[in-house]
Amino acid sequence: MSDTIAQISPIILPLATARSAVAAAVTRATELGTPFTISVVDGAGLLVEATRMDGAALASIDTSLAKARTSAFFGAPTADLAGAVQSGGPLATIETAASFALAFVAGAVPITDSNGVVIGAIGVGGGMPDQDHDVASAALAAI
Repeated sequence: MSDTIAQISPIILPLATARSAVAAAVTRATELGTPFTISVVDGAGLLVEATRMDGAALASIDTSLAKARTSAFFGAPTADLAGAVQSGGPLATIETAASFALAFVAGAVPITDSNGVVIGAIGVGGGMPDQDHDVASAALAAI
């Protein structure tokens, strides 16, 4: 076995980037006075870093990850996708077709590289959807 780690996928989000995003999110959350859970995924929707602040709702663990995954998969803020899953919308049945949790509610933003390629996403849960989006946006701005 080689000592070199093979790059399996071009969808790479460095841990240092994820940690910077989480630190900025925690700073913004502290300013808002609400505890959140912050999940950062890579471009494949797989977890890179997660933090649940003291007192954050337990459900926010799953919702922050589902939001982040949704944002990475669709390459858009989840706030922009909410209408697509409404009855009659183009994605109305997507949640029943997927074997993993997705969340089409505000609180996640995609992370793109300098070429505009989605390399990950930041998902936040624990507050009202607009607060979750605010915290995710602050995290993105920091990276």
